[in-house]
Amino acid sequence: MNSNVYNIGDRNRRTGAPERSLKETVNETVSEFKEFVETRIAMLRSEMREKIAMVKFAAPLALVGAVFALTAWLLLTAAIVAILAVAFAGTPYGPFIALLIVGVAYLIIGGGALWIAYGRLNSQSLMPERTLNVLKEDKVWLQNEARTQL
Repeated sequence: MNSNVYNIGDRNRRTGAPERSLKETVNETVSEFKEFVETRIAMLRSEMREKIAMVKFAAPLALVGAVFALTAWLLLTAAIVAILAVAFAGTPYGPFIALLIVGVAYLIIGGGALWIAYGRLNSQSLMPERTLNVLKEDKVWLQNEARTQL
């Protein structure tokens, strides 16, 4: 007979491996859980650093672009209004008609841009998507493990 199978001492009856105490098992489980949480926190920090770096890079460029675009917009608006006012120079309401035409055109263009921006912002998120996906996968894995242990 195999002596490992019937050795009751401090060894497992079937495998011959040393038995672990409940304290050792709990300590190992706590250690693995800590490692699991630390890994997920590190992943979240990394992903958030990437997103913050992207915003830090883009924000100053967006500000410079906005200042120049606003300046150009004001100059072009003045030019368009002046041209339209000259076109309606024969009527006493020439400047008013010119401003009205430009205002309506800008309202249509601005409304379209806002509509597109709103749609874009709804489709994009600043949430840490990769981390959330991994956590969802971990949840499914844990549920499967819990089912197999019962």
